[in-house]
Amino acid sequence: MILVTGGLGYIGSHTVVSLQEKGHEVLIVDDLSNATIEVLDGIEAASGTRPKLEVLNLQDSVGVAEIFQAYNITGIIHFAAAKAVGESVQKPIAYYQNNLGSLLNLLAEIEKSHKPIPFIFSSSCTVYGEAETLPITERAPIQPAMSPYGNTKQVGEEILADTVNALEGFRVISLRYFNPIGAHASNAIGELPLGKPQNLVPFITQTAAGLYPKLTVFGNDYPTADGTNVRDYIHVVDLAEAHVVALERITSNETSEAYEVFNLGTGKGSSVLEVIQSFERVSGLKLTYEIGDRRAGDVVAAYADTKKANEVLGWKTQRSLDEAIASAWAWEKKVRGL
Repeated sequence: MILVTGGLGYIGSHTVVSLQEKGHEVLIVDDLSNATIEVLDGIEAASGTRPKLEVLNLQDSVGVAEIFQAYNITGIIHFAAAKAVGESVQKPIAYYQNNLGSLLNLLAEIEKSHKPIPFIFSSSCTVYGEAETLPITERAPIQPAMSPYGNTKQVGEEILADTVNALEGFRVISLRYFNPIGAHASNAIGELPLGKPQNLVPFITQTAAGLYPKLTVFGNDYPTADGTNVRDYIHVVDLAEAHVVALERITSNETSEAYEVFNLGTGKGSSVLEVIQSFERVSGLKLTYEIGDRRAGDVVAAYADTKKANEVLGWKTQRSLDEAIASAWAWEKKVRGL
């Protein structure tokens, strides 16, 4: 049984579908803080299988212990975390409690079980901060985090590296992903943030769907080709498939080290304005947007060097930016009944 924490969330739900398509039995633990129970129906529609679900906040150490007692967990993919950069600047204590407390409770149960359960950690390119050179390799220095969210990922990785050193046989892969976008081809699941979206693509699609009068582009005075932030936008299904490959690598003892790190991206940077242009291309619509102030915690540019993931993990992205944006728009239209 593969435990997927945060498995009703955006990346988690797509990964559950990919796991089930490969024949894995899945248990989701999710506290529904940024997802709805209906996602379970979407996962079943997309994959043909309904995973088990336990509704629990992983800060509840007693509840976590009960999960480990009730199920034979053979692998863990840990997504559950609050993830908005801007919000983390406003609410640092909540971010540290949630993101690190949940990780520590899981690791405490692994330690108690005396079973080195393979562990895939959902990390982020935010650990690189404002990288000195682009594209970003796994050897790039970890910079001081520019937000509490980014810091929870840095500290989470450090906790895991220390735990690998202490627990015999324990193996971890940290997947540092860039910017996931898009939706499953079935149109049964997609990105559905509760409240105002913090990420660019759902903000674009919700604006186009009429939920907001206009999109705000946070800053156009960055040292980039068109003055807007540059990011590496990866189709969420490509990202989900990388988690399955990583889990299978770790469970078949193919890892070369007990703690491995891979960057997951396309290897290509796209600016905010280029993403808007992609949306206008695939939708045939003109998007209303305004230029606003820079947002606290945002880096200028970040895109992945994917060579290690391609060659060592044996994974690479299959889907283009336009395909990802088209799938995100198809999902938005379905959700809004357009």
